[in-house]
Amino acid sequence: MGQALGCLQVDQSNVVIREHFGKFDDVLEPGCHCLPWCLGYRVAGGLSLRVQQLDVRCETKTKDNVFVNVVASVQYHAIAEKAADAFYRLSNTRAQIQSYVFDVIRASVPKLNLDAVFEQKNDIAKAVEEELEKAMSTYGFEIVQTLIVDIEPDVQVKRAMNEINAAARLRLAANEKAEAEKILQIKKAEGEAESKYLSGLGIARQRQAIVDGLRDSVLAFSENVPGTTPKDVMDMVLVTQYFDTMKEIGASSKSSSVFIPHGPGAVRDVAAQIREGLLQARPVQDS
Repeated sequence: MGQALGCLQVDQSNVVIREHFGKFDDVLEPGCHCLPWCLGYRVAGGLSLRVQQLDVRCETKTKDNVFVNVVASVQYHAIAEKAADAFYRLSNTRAQIQSYVFDVIRASVPKLNLDAVFEQKNDIAKAVEEELEKAMSTYGFEIVQTLIVDIEPDVQVKRAMNEINAAARLRLAANEKAEAEKILQIKKAEGEAESKYLSGLGIARQRQAIVDGLRDSVLAFSENVPGTTPKDVMDMVLVTQYFDTMKEIGASSKSSSVFIPHGPGAVRDVAAQIREGLLQARPVQDS
């Protein structure tokens, strides 16, 4: 805004209030205007039409007795058509807006718990904006937008909330880890069961093959060697298998087998015990 030789320049996005002998006369819009001061005209003041922002920090208490600092950001501007009201009716616009923000926040937040304050901050901002719009429109100001930009609990409360969240995440991680270990144990047990089942099938087939081979050997030897009885052939086969077993045990450096007496007499005793067991089992099966 510039003034020289009774002429006045009003900048863009601004208005000037002109008075005539101390009485409101007109609102001068951007451009060049004649201001004959000798006739009693003068400039009372200027008013910006730009959007302005006011950050208001309000301390209040929630329903669960937690003190918080709520920071509200109010964006507003003067209405050109109501510039006279905006200039004359309010002496301190920012203080007036701040008072309304305090009133609404301190009426809304104590009804909510701390978690609900975070969840419903948009509702709080809307309530502040509606209250400001009703109050400030009569004074020539328009509320563009109201935001709750920050909610700051007490430092100790914030630390406790972080610890609660950390504990919950650790508990969730422990549950997931336990579930994963449980699945691994189940799969491992299923694998071991399947392995033992297949191993059992292999052992059964191996023993069946051994029995078939022994039977064929006994029959062939009895037919090809005159004077031998099945008992003699069985004794010889048992002794042969015994020495084969001893050979396999001795060939392994990490064997964990249980040893039994292995002298010639002991071998004869083992053969006799096996033979007697088989012979005693036959009468039981026949009966």
